[in-house]
Amino acid sequence: MSDTIDVHPDVQTESHAMSDRSFNDAATSESATFRGTARAPEVDTTRVTGGSPDNTHDVIIALEDVDVYYGDFHAVDSVSVPIREKEITAFIGPSGCGKSTVLRTINRMNDLIPTARVEGSVTYHGVDLYGHSIDPVQVRRHIGMVFQKPNPFPKSIYDNISFGPKIAGYDGDMDDLVEESLNRAALWDEVKDKLDESAYALSGGQQQRLCIARAIATSPDVLLMDEPASALDPIATLRIEELMYELKQDYTIIIVTHNMQQAARVSDRTAFFNIDIHNGQRAGRLVEFSETATLFTTPSEKTTEDYITGRFG
Repeated sequence: MSDTIDVHPDVQTESHAMSDRSFNDAATSESATFRGTARAPEVDTTRVTGGSPDNTHDVIIALEDVDVYYGDFHAVDSVSVPIREKEITAFIGPSGCGKSTVLRTINRMNDLIPTARVEGSVTYHGVDLYGHSIDPVQVRRHIGMVFQKPNPFPKSIYDNISFGPKIAGYDGDMDDLVEESLNRAALWDEVKDKLDESAYALSGGQQQRLCIARAIATSPDVLLMDEPASALDPIATLRIEELMYELKQDYTIIIVTHNMQQAARVSDRTAFFNIDIHNGQRAGRLVEFSETATLFTTPSEKTTEDYITGRFG
């Protein structure tokens, strides 16, 4: 990737390349101080497979006292979560609790909503992601995102992967990069003979893995996944889960999911969010954050236990 960039805080074009060196240079002037009605399915806690996280991993992203507003609506209230590198962190909770809003705050996707306002501290490697000199497009180069529904570009499979690197000024062997990205997304063997065909010809599960490959192609450190398997069948869902486990060897992954069994299977740590009503106002709040095995077997909060056992959802 190109090693030189221009920092334009208000530019929203995808034409900016980004590098680690230039990102850190741009941040030197910024502070690095961390500042329903449906019942949820009951989780079989005997089958929780969340691993034992390595607590020596550095904190790569830190949210401290984060509040998010949409106009006058207080969507998220005072959320603090440390995200360690090369782990899978799951955000769970009932609809409307703010978990997707928090996820989008991490790579400044909420900036695209005119009424959105973020207060508090969100840092990446100690850099204030909301600093005045930080270009949000550049943030998204380091912190990629995979959405709930597969959203391939109306292009060939090959062009879906090569599009981002081309814009970012990649001058290496594009064929090798496309193959490597598709391999990492466990898709190469299925599409290597039809790279020139439309991405729309792929199945839903294949399209979602293509979107993961597309995100990987721009060499992010972090992958945000907003319910990446909710629109897929069980077999495709399992494939995505297996892929996430493989990808965490090289990437930090944060996943939002309504599927608690999925969170229990794939994540190292889990954050449980819930809706808090105070003086008639609803806001999403973090209830509990812990290692996944601990949260699902011996939660410290009664509300967490009620949610994971299906008493509300």
